[in-house]
Amino acid sequence: MIKNNQKYLNGLHVVIDAVIITGSYILAWWLKFETPVGNVKPGDFYLPRETYFSAIPYIVVAYLIIYRFCRLYTAKRGSGPGGELLRITEANVFGAIGMTSVLFVIWQQHFSRSMIAMFVCLNITLTAIFRLSLREILMAARRKGYNMKHVLLVGYSKAAEQYIDRIRANPQWGYVIHAILDDVTERGTLYKGIKVVGRIDNLEIILPENKLDEIAITLPLSQYGRLEDIVAQCEKSGVHTKFIPDYNSIIPSRPYTEDLMGLPVINIRNVPLTRMSNRAFKRAMDIVGASVGLIISSPLLLLIAILVKTTSEGPVIFAQERIGRHNKPFRMYKFRSMRQQSEHAKQADWTVENDPRVTKVGKFIRRTSLDELPQLVNILKGDMSLVGPRPEQTKYVEEFREKIPRYMIKHQVRPGLTGWAQVNGYRGDTSIRKRIDYDLYYIENWTLGFDIRILFLTIFKGFINKNAY
Repeated sequence: MIKNNQKYLNGLHVVIDAVIITGSYILAWWLKFETPVGNVKPGDFYLPRETYFSAIPYIVVAYLIIYRFCRLYTAKRGSGPGGELLRITEANVFGAIGMTSVLFVIWQQHFSRSMIAMFVCLNITLTAIFRLSLREILMAARRKGYNMKHVLLVGYSKAAEQYIDRIRANPQWGYVIHAILDDVTERGTLYKGIKVVGRIDNLEIILPENKLDEIAITLPLSQYGRLEDIVAQCEKSGVHTKFIPDYNSIIPSRPYTEDLMGLPVINIRNVPLTRMSNRAFKRAMDIVGASVGLIISSPLLLLIAILVKTTSEGPVIFAQERIGRHNKPFRMYKFRSMRQQSEHAKQADWTVENDPRVTKVGKFIRRTSLDELPQLVNILKGDMSLVGPRPEQTKYVEEFREKIPRYMIKHQVRPGLTGWAQVNGYRGDTSIRKRIDYDLYYIENWTLGFDIRILFLTIFKGFINKNAY
């Protein structure tokens, strides 16, 4: 039986992470200053070893705090290795930014930045090896029947079926569902090998045997009157109890709750960016990022402007009305990629493959997303953000709001130059419903780290748009 194992596993993680951070730092120092890899030449000035090593305790503590904020100490059950690798990388990027920022503030110019880069690379690699190895060990143990969680479902509902679907599709999580208790569904009913074995009152017999690790309450809405009694009975036995609501199409995956003098209130939609502090941090990043982006890309902006102007008649910049935060319209800027059109032609539908309206230069800048660069000005103006759901034209917003459930929720935040849907391939002529699913996930799970991850993904795979015509 498994009870409270995660607490001990997290303690082991913290200790081993501290060892890995320390070892990576010392190894990076050795590579930099004691081997040819570091390229330290005779006569070069560098700080003494004691100065570097005196920073270790502070770096270890700071990194462990960052790891906690990046959710590296959450349960491994129900999460994949890809997500964990991304969180490890994200945490180390934050750590590197933090270290270089501190060195800038204290004006320590002799502390080796290349050594910090080596440390970050080593720490990501060693931490990833440890975490993935631990996953393999746990999975091997589960395949042999160890480290399993034994679960009983109370209530037959759509939520119960969805829970079973996910557990059966991910045996590496180590859950074993034994049976279902329900008062309405006929005894003997099977769903993917899981049988309804009796009524909910049978808990009085089952719980005292103490052979279960978890009770998952999956009651249908019609039986919620029994919820309080069932929870009280399960908690009296000491078995860990979880509640899987039968209205998960309404409640988000990470609901935001409030405490009104002891009364819990569940917000139907958790939007972290409704909080002023989060908006301030995101806006500051937008201003800095857009300013730096405009400065760095200014030669490219000038070149594209010249190409657009000299290869076809019309203005360089195309401004089109889009719908932004709080459903307010704004003028979104793009490099003009089409030939000069009549007002009627401008109202035509999306472009299609080999669209005759698109110029040769326009085809290239649309495919590479370079036509979007003028939106850095929209970001500075406050119409848009670096990261967020892509804005749509007014006519499409009116159409989609009637056809696609939850479509208008995207307008609770500023639209973005890039977004979670875009880096996952949903750009141009792709499924609007899928795009909205990704947009809502972003809105409900926003963090600055998530924004940085999306920006990195945009750099590596988000510029080339196969669906842009």
